[in-house]
Amino acid sequence: MVMAALALFCRIGLSEHKAKETLKNEALSGLLTRAVEQAEAILGCAVDRCTGTLLYNAATRLKDQQHLAFLVKYIATKGVGSDLQLNAAVEYIKNHRLDSIDSTDFERECGIGVVVTPEQIEEAVEAAVSKYRNNIMLERYRFNMGLLMGDVRTKLKWADGKIVKNEVDLQVLNLLGPKTEADLEKKTKTPKEKASKSGLKDKEEGSNNDQLTLHSASVLEQLRGEAIKFHRPGENFKTEGYVVTDNTMELLQKHLEITGGQVRTRFPPEPNGILHIGHAKAINFNFGYARANDGICFLRYDDTNPEKEEEKYFQGIREMVEWLGYTPYKVTHASDYFDHLYDWAVELIRRRQAYACHQKVEEIKGHNPPPSPWRERPVEESLLLFQQMRKGMFAEGEVTLRMKLIMEDGKMDPVAYRIKYTAHHRTGDEWCIYPTYDYTHCLCDSIEHITHSLCTKEFQARRSSYYWLCNALDVYCPVQWEYGRLNLQYTVVSKRKIIKLVEAGAVRDWDDPRLFTLTALRRRGFPSEAINNFCAKVGVTVAQTTMAPHLLESCVRDVLNDTAPRAMAVLEPLRVTITNFPSDQPLQVSVPNFPADESRGFHVVPFSRTIYIEQADFREVMEKGYKRLTCEQPVGLRHAGYILSVQRVIRGNDGKVTELEATCKKSESVEKPKAFIHWVSNPVTCELRLYERLFLHKCPEDSAEVPGGFLSDINPNSLQLIPAALLDVSVRAARPFDKFQFERVGYFSLDPDSTEQRLVFNRTVTLKEDPGKM
Repeated sequence: MVMAALALFCRIGLSEHKAKETLKNEALSGLLTRAVEQAEAILGCAVDRCTGTLLYNAATRLKDQQHLAFLVKYIATKGVGSDLQLNAAVEYIKNHRLDSIDSTDFERECGIGVVVTPEQIEEAVEAAVSKYRNNIMLERYRFNMGLLMGDVRTKLKWADGKIVKNEVDLQVLNLLGPKTEADLEKKTKTPKEKASKSGLKDKEEGSNNDQLTLHSASVLEQLRGEAIKFHRPGENFKTEGYVVTDNTMELLQKHLEITGGQVRTRFPPEPNGILHIGHAKAINFNFGYARANDGICFLRYDDTNPEKEEEKYFQGIREMVEWLGYTPYKVTHASDYFDHLYDWAVELIRRRQAYACHQKVEEIKGHNPPPSPWRERPVEESLLLFQQMRKGMFAEGEVTLRMKLIMEDGKMDPVAYRIKYTAHHRTGDEWCIYPTYDYTHCLCDSIEHITHSLCTKEFQARRSSYYWLCNALDVYCPVQWEYGRLNLQYTVVSKRKIIKLVEAGAVRDWDDPRLFTLTALRRRGFPSEAINNFCAKVGVTVAQTTMAPHLLESCVRDVLNDTAPRAMAVLEPLRVTITNFPSDQPLQVSVPNFPADESRGFHVVPFSRTIYIEQADFREVMEKGYKRLTCEQPVGLRHAGYILSVQRVIRGNDGKVTELEATCKKSESVEKPKAFIHWVSNPVTCELRLYERLFLHKCPEDSAEVPGGFLSDINPNSLQLIPAALLDVSVRAARPFDKFQFERVGYFSLDPDSTEQRLVFNRTVTLKEDPGKM
């Protein structure tokens, strides 16, 4: 039976993997089998792969057998022969009762019988190209060709999209000719575009609001690939896979009366760990989509597992959400609704959709556990046992409450409630039974009237239970949308693995700057705007995304280059005594905070008889191509207006150079030197922490790449301490997380470990990307 169905699904065009996945879903495989059999009975022969693909797509979107049978007749006879027509047909059927469908109206709305000739497409494309000709000539291949496609689609609704695209490409090529090198160059951002980069927090509220609006627009633009498919509030039933019941339309009408048609999303973290870079994508998606559509977003803690939850995680999560620039419409907790959820569980039992079960956790693990012998126990018996569970009359694991459904991944009867004798951080000892994610999540979404329940791809297998539970209780059912996770190379983000890193002494804590938790990235000096920009560039797709860290670091450099004031720092100092210094007292030198834009202010540093330069900026022996200080070659001092020339080299007992004696001259009085170097005078001694990647391999969790496990892959050079770097005095007033560009060295941020007596700076990123890290 299974092998026959597998052969059938492969014959109609499904890959073997897709066919096997379909077989795991009994409801879908049954619908598809009947649809193929019906089509082949109409045709009198086997269906071709094109028809088979349409039948598969129809079966996944229409869960009702009668609706599907109605549509199969049109697919089999080629009345519905394209994805465009199928989309229109599915939407039409969802909006009409089957017994009220007018065939003539249905065929007209779905383009059945409409023939679009190549000549019509050619004429429509010519008209669109003519309409936008001036803009196309000006922007060439950077012109948004989607405008041409949209114009043609308006005139020829049922035209084949591929044919239209080919015709657009051909006519644009005829107009512009082949792409030139200039067309292939990456577009350079103008100062105006750079100024509009979103997400940066400004001290002035008005500026902050403007930038957040810009960021929302950026997020919406990046989401367009997936978000363009999203339903309008109240039109949940138009979404592929959404289950419609007799009460759906009435519930949606009440939902609209409550929300006024407002977009509502939520970010629902578990308060049992620290947020990481993947969560930043989820935060941007949920809050950004709501903001871009003038909606609201809840921060809801999924606090249903009291054993692992701590107050520091609640505080840390909210702090990171706000650090990224978002303010929740309301902060809620799953525990806010514990009474409500319990009452619904009782109702679910009464409706014969849940039962008390005595199978052990070990027995029901996996996708093929033995059926529960208590599945059909009397309602009264399950009600009594559930009440006894709440009263604490059973041991942990002795009884659970399970729901009667089969999930999309084949898992049967997921647990709704389990016993845990652990005090809850908010409700104390009031409860000894706690709801599971599968039970809690959709019902909390329903209570808060969420319109778009956005979650990562691994929750796709729970979509059927999401819809089933809301409909089993006859409550408002939101729409669940899945998107791919964001992962980074050279790191781990699992709570369990980070704890192992801490225990092994590989990192200090959750906020160690070598990790990619949000607290660690903030401590390292990554601006929240850069993280938001990175998430926007990555975008939101269905596929999982794994990115290299240098792409995130590039976003960091873009932001810090515009926002981090300059300072001078010497990491390996060489003392220089200027024998002809022109004053008995230190001179005051004005240094621009941003040399490229001096209107943004200056800071003052002392320039005295004794200065310090980098050891690498001096060589005794002149080498070809070396432009800095030598015994024969002078060098300029940045910002000071003086040129330095070596007079004497002083060595220590070990023969190494320990000091230089030099003379200086005003820069305008001598020939311009080949190079200018940074320096410090009367400096502040600070500790610098230079960070590199924590792991040696891209995928430290991959046993094929790292057979010894991720703990064996630690980079021994991931942290270099410079205990006595010399910095100019402008950094003395810095506060934790203040950021600087140390000229010619890198971007740095003041670490919270700093004290008044000793400042500690973390290197955020180097000034330029290291090609070897790509």
